[in-house]
Amino acid sequence: MQPASSNVIENRIIQAVLSEEISPGERLGEKDLGEIFGVSRTLVREAMMRLSSRGIVAVSPRRGWFVIEPTVEEARETIEARRSVEIGLLMTQKNISAEMIKQLEAHVLEQQRAIDENDLGRRSYLLGHFHVHLAAALGNSILANILEELTTRIVLIATLYQSKADAQQSCDNHRRLVSALRKNKVKDAVKIMDAHLTHLDKALSIRKKMKPRSADQLRGKASFVP
Repeated sequence: MQPASSNVIENRIIQAVLSEEISPGERLGEKDLGEIFGVSRTLVREAMMRLSSRGIVAVSPRRGWFVIEPTVEEARETIEARRSVEIGLLMTQKNISAEMIKQLEAHVLEQQRAIDENDLGRRSYLLGHFHVHLAAALGNSILANILEELTTRIVLIATLYQSKADAQQSCDNHRRLVSALRKNKVKDAVKIMDAHLTHLDKALSIRKKMKPRSADQLRGKASFVP
């Protein structure tokens, strides 16, 4: 078995966060990760530094590396960043193709399936990545990349604060948004997006923490490709 590269380590940790195999606030030891992936601590450190620059992990003298645990205020700031990006994108969008609309509708169906099956990790991942797909469908690859960077933080926030009812509300909003775009009703789409983000902000009043999981669950898993 080939030793993992720092890119593989980085992507695997992202996958584990998105699928909630590891929890916000969980410590990620360089030695343990090195043993899991069969690499030196130097390669692990390279991966962790890139994850830090993406706002996924942080480091402290006492704890070492750990997955970030967003506060309510940080969550609200992230939502406002999304509001600026996504509403601006919708207001300047050109006609979206019928094929792209079909892809977005299929994505919403996957979200609903994950909610119905109570698959918390996949649910959080799909609800967050819908917005990346939306930006790509609207033809703005730069904003899609910006939203890609925000997605993992959004999923961490959902892990801590989002109930199943909140998730269903998000999915319903996504469905209504795609319907408005299919009818080329841009103003309606903007209103739906604004209401959607406002709902997310209000939902932050409830905080839910997951039980800690072992970083050993990273062992033997496939690399995540965004």
